[in-house]
Amino acid sequence: MEAPFLWAVCGNRSGWYNRVMRSLRILSLLVLAGLQAAGDVAAGENYELTGRIEYEDGRFSPGATPLVMLEGITKPFAAHTWADLSGKFRFKKLPPDRYTLIVSMERVGEWQQTVEVSPGLADSRKRIFVEVVFRPQSRSGTFGGVSAAELSVPEKARKEFEKAYRRLGKKDLEGAVAHLERSVELAPRFVSAWNTLGTLAFKSGEFALAESRFREALKHDPGYYPALVNLGGALLSQNRIQESLQANLAAVRERPDDALAHSQLGLSCYFLKRPEEAARHLERAIALDPAHFSFPQLPLADIYLQMKDTVSAARVLRQFLALHPDSAQAPAVRKQLGAIGFQVRD
Repeated sequence: MEAPFLWAVCGNRSGWYNRVMRSLRILSLLVLAGLQAAGDVAAGENYELTGRIEYEDGRFSPGATPLVMLEGITKPFAAHTWADLSGKFRFKKLPPDRYTLIVSMERVGEWQQTVEVSPGLADSRKRIFVEVVFRPQSRSGTFGGVSAAELSVPEKARKEFEKAYRRLGKKDLEGAVAHLERSVELAPRFVSAWNTLGTLAFKSGEFALAESRFREALKHDPGYYPALVNLGGALLSQNRIQESLQANLAAVRERPDDALAHSQLGLSCYFLKRPEEAARHLERAIALDPAHFSFPQLPLADIYLQMKDTVSAARVLRQFLALHPDSAQAPAVRKQLGAIGFQVRD
């Protein structure tokens, strides 16, 4: 079954509310050329994303059907479907863009990764295939469940939140924001609603407003991880690098297997001219999510070139081209490879 919105879930599927609340993305946020120019992929035709879930640990063979969620990175979007018993899933009629794909299994955990939908990655039938190796991410604090601040959120506020996601499914940003603002009027401690308001402000380029909304979420629940890591991105985007360093250090300590946290921390260190630390965290981000929407390969390649390590620079630039062949940055990356004496493929 496929539904147009994350919140249009699921009839008799028990526990769906908590599962979706646990998986509310850090819809997320970055920083540098990657996200700021991430609306660059070719527009026009729609594509189909098909995938298969492989289970790293045999114990995770599903007794419950995996919930698969897709969330827009550069534009407001939310959709979900259920994988079948063999782990296969499909999303239809997707415009070219970058998305966060989340696989959630009740009582087990979740895994997320970036997927790109673009012509250069599609077959002749406009289909893109992704294989997900399900490795439940470690958790601490309130990120592993519904925030303590939200336990008392009234049903009316939750309904407004659901309506907001329905609006997002229809690409109605103004309507979504109105419902979210109503939800926090009804429940000022509704931290997921504050965080979502922040991500939508960020996507609209309103970085100071995004920061204020993430801070409002953290005021009500200082341990709420999505707002913490998103705050690091908002500070980076306002060029408040030293402040971003502290937020991103805290995010990496809180969730050491989150590619976004490592990428943001790597960028903080990069701008502060701490290249060895930056390279370590950017490499870690790539290991966790090679196609991550923040494009960690680009600052990492610059660090390697500063170190006169052209082989490593070429390695990450080639990886970038393989993962993002239609990005606005791709022509410059090809030119850079030629300038340092490497071809796209040697």
